[in-house]
Amino acid sequence: MSTNRSAFAKAGAALATAGFLALCTAGVASAHVTASTPAPAKQGGYSKVTLRVPNERPDAGTVKLELTLPAEYPLASVSTRPVPGWKVEAVKEKLATPVESHGRQVTEAVRTVVWTAEPGTRIEPGQFNEFDLSVGPLPDNTEQLLLPTKQTYDSGEVVDWNAPPPAEGGEEPERPAPVLNLVASDGDDHGAATTAAEASSEEGGHATAAGATDDTARWLGGAGLAVGALGLGFGAGAVLRSRRSGKPTA
Repeated sequence: MSTNRSAFAKAGAALATAGFLALCTAGVASAHVTASTPAPAKQGGYSKVTLRVPNERPDAGTVKLELTLPAEYPLASVSTRPVPGWKVEAVKEKLATPVESHGRQVTEAVRTVVWTAEPGTRIEPGQFNEFDLSVGPLPDNTEQLLLPTKQTYDSGEVVDWNAPPPAEGGEEPERPAPVLNLVASDGDDHGAATTAAEASSEEGGHATAAGATDDTARWLGGAGLAVGALGLGFGAGAVLRSRRSGKPTA
């Protein structure tokens, strides 16, 4: 019996270790630039988009971010939200083909948005920051927008998050581009989009557009840790009961 208890305790410790490793792995898997909205982004409407930028390097800080908006789906309206310690510039380009927006012809649109850290500011190792912008009208002839983003570190390294999503069932690329998923309009796009653009950017208010896999990984990691801790608790309890009864534990 004592041998079984000892084995059970060791198994509990092993499960706890496995759960901890799973949780750590989930954190690593989620360490890429993602795009999210506070409410589903509707085709033809407006939405606030938040870029979440984690710092992946242990010995360098993020000091610049360059977002490229899709040329094939020009956005007539792009505005940015100030970020303390960062300068932002929205760069426009002439459109090859003008588009209609709210009864007027648009001949140029923002193609890149660049955030640059001021001296003494950076995203530190182990930290992240969020960068908001309001965009629209969103296209009504696609279900997603790719938002390639370049992340520059103060070491000089540039990480280009530009890989398109994999085919269904395929393996996620090493450096996936942030993706903004679009849902069909329900006929009240402008009102719904205005609400989205004014919504709070607090952590709990985001509906992740490109992070469902990350959430699942975190859940699995947490579940593994909980199971391991439970097993370790049972094993420790068995050892204590054996000692109190005066029986050998091994």
